[in-house]
Amino acid sequence: MPEVSRFFGIVITMRSREHLPPHFHAEYAGQVAAVEIESLAVIQGRLPGRVLGLVIEWAAQHQAELLTDWELTRQHLPPRKIAPLG
Repeated sequence: MPEVSRFFGIVITMRSREHLPPHFHAEYAGQVAAVEIESLAVIQGRLPGRVLGLVIEWAAQHQAELLTDWELTRQHLPPRKIAPLG
């Protein structure tokens, strides 16, 4: 699964053969959540509250880039790296 970003032990990925709505996966300490890009809502899985807060903060800053990466992966192209939360 192509990695889009990594920060504070959180790994953000996107898969090429995914279902709608546009989303990304965030993994931390063996827990995984899928987060819808436009609404920033968790659509599957779960993360600890503090970690989810960091993921949502990062995603809010990078929504346009995430949507671009979603389109790239739908075309079976590698996503571009996105700056971590700093």
